[in-house]
Amino acid sequence: MSHSSTTPTTQTPNIHDDSQVAEDPHDSSITFAQLGVPDTLVRALGKDEKVTAFPIQAETIPDSLKGRDILGRGATGSGKTLAYAVPLISRIRPKSAPNRPHGLVLAPTRELANQINDVLLPLARSCGLHTTTIYGGVRQSRQTNDLRRGVDIVVACPGRLKDLINQGRVSLEDIEVTVLDEADEMADMGFLPDVTELLDLTPKDGQRLLFSATLDHGVDTVVRRFLNDPKIHEIDSATAQVSTMTQHVFQVTSAQKPKIVEALASGSGKRILFTKTKIQAEELADSLIQQGIPAAQLHGNLSQAQRDRNLRAFSSDEVHVMVATDVAARGMDISGVELVAQIDPPQDPKSFLHRSGRTARAGQSGDVVTLVLPKQKRRTLQMLHRAGINGHAVRVDEESEQLQDLIGEPAPTVEGWSLEDFTARHRNHRRNDRRDRGENRRDGGHRRRRFDDRDGGDRNRPSRSHGTGERRGGGYGRNADREERADDWSKPFDGRSDRAKSRDERHHRAHRDFAGSAKGGYGSHRNGNDSGRDHSSSRYSRD
Repeated sequence: MSHSSTTPTTQTPNIHDDSQVAEDPHDSSITFAQLGVPDTLVRALGKDEKVTAFPIQAETIPDSLKGRDILGRGATGSGKTLAYAVPLISRIRPKSAPNRPHGLVLAPTRELANQINDVLLPLARSCGLHTTTIYGGVRQSRQTNDLRRGVDIVVACPGRLKDLINQGRVSLEDIEVTVLDEADEMADMGFLPDVTELLDLTPKDGQRLLFSATLDHGVDTVVRRFLNDPKIHEIDSATAQVSTMTQHVFQVTSAQKPKIVEALASGSGKRILFTKTKIQAEELADSLIQQGIPAAQLHGNLSQAQRDRNLRAFSSDEVHVMVATDVAARGMDISGVELVAQIDPPQDPKSFLHRSGRTARAGQSGDVVTLVLPKQKRRTLQMLHRAGINGHAVRVDEESEQLQDLIGEPAPTVEGWSLEDFTARHRNHRRNDRRDRGENRRDGGHRRRRFDDRDGGDRNRPSRSHGTGERRGGGYGRNADREERADDWSKPFDGRSDRAKSRDERHHRAHRDFAGSAKGGYGSHRNGNDSGRDHSSSRYSRD
C-alpha cells in the first residue's frame, strides 16, 4: 500500500496591485535591522532569536514604519503578529494618560488576544511601554485597574471594550495606531458592527493596519471606509497551504475508528484532535486519559479560567494531546504542533484551512490527517478540492504503515493522570517559585504593579463557580445542557461577570426562599415545582 499525501494547489490572488507575492514564505534573508526597525527592538528580537524577517514582515514593516495604512493578507502561521507588533511599538508615544491608551489591537477571541499580548510583551517592555488585555468572560477589575494606571497598548475583543467605553472607563480618542487582526474571523463571528463603532471612536488621522485572510463578509467595506490609501501586501492567497504541510485522508470504518483515533493520540509529539461537538471532545479526552494518554480539552463549554488551565497543560511536557472543537482553530498560535487529526471532517473549506493551520507554523513542518467514513468520503473530497487540496482517500487499519508513520515515537502511558492533579502541581510550583524569588518577603519590599508586561502575562484569576465548576457540560448559561450540538463559536454566550452572576443567583435564592416560607415554611420550595434554575434575565455580551 503506497504512502499517500496530497499536494495543495495555490489559487490566483483576487487582489491585484503593486504588492509583491512571495514564492516561498520562508525563503527570506532580510534582517529586521535592514528593514529600518529601531535598534532597541532589533536587540529585543535578537534575544528571542528573531533576526531575519518572514516575507509578510519584510513586505509590510517598511511601509508601516513610515505611517502608511496597511492591508496585509497572508496564510495562517505566516508571522502576521510580528508584522504589526514592530511598527505598533515603534510608532506610538510612551506614557499614556490613565484610561487613554495610544495603541489598540482588536482580535476575535480571548485566546488570540492573550497570544498577541505574549508577542507584544517583551518588545513593549524593551521600549518602556505597558500593555494589557481586555475581553469578556472574566472580571473586569484587573482590566480597569490597568487602564487607570495608564497602559500604552490595549489588546482587546470588541464586546468587552465597548462595555468599558460605555462605562466611561476607557477612551479611544488618543489612539495613534489601530490594528485589526483576523478581520475575516471577526466578520464570520458577527463582530464587524462593533468593530465599526470602535473605529469611529479613534482619530481619523490615526494609522490603521488590517490583516485578513479574505475580504468577504463586509471586510472590504471596512477597508474602504477606514483605511486611507492603504498599501496592499499579499503573500499567499486565502486557500494557499504552506509547503511544509502534508495532507492525508484516511478512510476508516466505524468499528476501526476508535482504535485509530487512540493510535493517533499515542505519539510523543504535540497533536490536536478536532471533533465536531463539545460532547465528543469531552468524551474523547476522558477516554484517552483512561487509556493512559494525558489529554486536555478546549471547547465552548469551558470558562476562561478552565481554558487557560488547559492551554497551560498542553504547553507543558506532561500533555501532548489537545482535543478541541473549532474554537481552537480561530487564530490560535500553539507552537510545536506536529500533527492535526480531524476526527470528524469539517463543515466547509474555511474551517478545514483554519484547523490545518494549527501545524506547520513559522517554517516548521507538520501533518494533517482527515478521517472519513465511507459515506463521508465523497463530500469530504469535494470540500477539500474547494480548499485547494487535491488528493484521494486511502483505506487504513491499525497496522497500516501510513498510520504508523504519523504516530511517530509513542509516548509512555501515564496511569492515574488527571488535570486536577496537574493544576495542583502547577500551582504549588508557582508558589514555590515566587517564594524562591523572594516575592513574599516581609521586609518592606515594593509591591509590583500588576501590568501584564510586569508580571509575565495576563493575570486572570480562576472565576468563582457555584459547585465544583468541573461538571461535564458545565458552561455558560443556556449552553450548559448536555445537548449534542456543534460548537458554534459564532453565537454569543452568557457574558455576565462572576459578580453579576453571583448577585443574580443570590437574588433568585432569596426570592425563592421567601416564596417558599410563605407557602409553608423555609425551604419548602425544594419539594415544589421550582427546578432551581435561574430565571432572571440574562445579559449577553460577545467577546
